[in-house]
Amino acid sequence: MTDATVVMEKPASQGKAIWQQFRTHKGALFGLIVLGILIVSVVIGPFLWVPEKLRVAEAIMLKNQGPSLRFPLGTDQLGRDMLSRMMAAGKVSLAVGFVAMFIAMTVGTTIGILAGYFKRLDGPLMRLTDMFLALPLIPLLLVMVMLFRDRIASIIGPEMGAFALIVFAIGVTSWMQAARIVRGEVLALKEREYVLAARSIGAIPRRIIFRHILPNVVSPVMVAATLGIADAIITESVLSFLGLGFPPDFPTWGRLLFDGLSYMQIYPERVIWPGIAISLTVLSVNYIGDGLRDALDPRIRGR
Repeated sequence: MTDATVVMEKPASQGKAIWQQFRTHKGALFGLIVLGILIVSVVIGPFLWVPEKLRVAEAIMLKNQGPSLRFPLGTDQLGRDMLSRMMAAGKVSLAVGFVAMFIAMTVGTTIGILAGYFKRLDGPLMRLTDMFLALPLIPLLLVMVMLFRDRIASIIGPEMGAFALIVFAIGVTSWMQAARIVRGEVLALKEREYVLAARSIGAIPRRIIFRHILPNVVSPVMVAATLGIADAIITESVLSFLGLGFPPDFPTWGRLLFDGLSYMQIYPERVIWPGIAISLTVLSVNYIGDGLRDALDPRIRGR
């Protein structure tokens, strides 16, 4: 008799397992496709759709036009093509969301790790987090914009000044949830056997944090980051809608909503298009966050 040869299948990599679980979430796939289409549209679209240059008299005659072959999304109150403005506004709004999210996740992860790993820092940092959570976000942002907009604009220009100020203001006021999530993960991780073993052989805290703690908190941070993008886009839209965001000639989806507010009853499409863009972006990012949460959870992934 010959012994049966047992062929062991090579285990799937962690990245492949995460992707297999992620694509089973239909909402997450829908969100990924929609967000990808939006990003491609605002990045590549301006190279494919170049509006014709109109003289002032021609632009005034074409103001507030409805959708047509010449102007697929119509024109605004100054005769400017809404499709090109929607793409330019989307580039700014998405950039605000991603950059503000990066700032918030960096600050939140740093504070969460320090508070969770070092017991003497836990109390002061968490009280600082509670203080920021107690602050009213929108009034605080309005005060920051009113106080520093002109000063920063005089240094780096009105457009870049507004971008830097709004991104920084949203980022430094949106890190608290990430800090709490990371702190809870670190409190559990620092009692694991491999961390205790590293401490027993004399590894310094910095090495333990970067080698053992930080890689294991990436998963919850990624999920919080996806939700942070949606919050940043909504916050920027609120500021622009209130007229305290970017300058009028530097469009964002929120600014287009603000500009179309006066014409909403006569030309409702002026607020429909940016409203749909904001809603689709926030919905897709939230779905992606739900899919990542399930895909990065080994208990769900192993079912």
